[in-house]
Amino acid sequence: MTSKKNTKRALGRGLDAILSSPDTDITSKDISGNYVAGAIAELEIDKIEANPFQPRTDFDEQMLNELVESIKVQGVIQPITVRKLGRDQYQLIAGERRLKASKIAGLERIPAFIRVANDEQMLEMALIENLHRQDLNAIEVAISYKRLMKECELTQEKLSEKLGKSRSAITNYLRLLKLPPEIQIALRDGNISMGHARALVTVPDEVSQLKILKKILTDGISVRQVEHLVRKLGKSEKNEKTNSAVKIPEKYRNIPALLSSELGAKVRIKRNNKGEGNLVISFKNDEELEKIILYLEKK
Repeated sequence: MTSKKNTKRALGRGLDAILSSPDTDITSKDISGNYVAGAIAELEIDKIEANPFQPRTDFDEQMLNELVESIKVQGVIQPITVRKLGRDQYQLIAGERRLKASKIAGLERIPAFIRVANDEQMLEMALIENLHRQDLNAIEVAISYKRLMKECELTQEKLSEKLGKSRSAITNYLRLLKLPPEIQIALRDGNISMGHARALVTVPDEVSQLKILKKILTDGISVRQVEHLVRKLGKSEKNEKTNSAVKIPEKYRNIPALLSSELGAKVRIKRNNKGEGNLVISFKNDEELEKIILYLEKK
């Protein structure tokens, strides 16, 4: 391994020295200072390996084909960014779509900015590059945020500082990962919007979430309509909890069973803390209703 003195000497010789040094590998500290500013190298495509930290998982086929045709005519206008692994070997940091399209277009070489970065920097640079330059779907963004926080040991506050995003925006994306897989897939595929998903996150149980998802997909309801359904559901659950929490006094607890026996119908007592409530007698058809009426008239 070269000494610090030799490393400084290599840096002093500029980009050529870095490219030819076998000592600049995956474990090196970031020495990508001013020597790479504006420096672009033409690299052999088959010497560049994929980025293991790439947050993007889906590419629009039509847009990719359009880029291929553009590259065939004009070449690669915006260089990709790579890191040096060793002598004449590189790993992609950002620009996977450009690299993919260049391969399809039959290019043997591609313009590239060369960085020296560790894994943490790789993930961070790949994420920032994609968030600013690619149209990632919301789930890809959320997964990237989570991975960056976990692997780089960042808090939401630190992540917001690095990305220039508000903490609440990051929180909203991370909450999407709590949704059932069916909803995440619908969001990823563009069948529902970020607004739909954010509304569904607030629904406490998965069964209700999936019922509302089905309604969105079949009826095409808007985000505002979903929010209305969620509020309505919340009020209903709150009322049920309130009613179930109120205990019926001991002396009234046998009344529903006695009346049910007499009427041949289901009887319930609903009562709040103030003593107000309803005596509910259920019936299945007109015949049962007539029997209940006759019994009450006799009394």
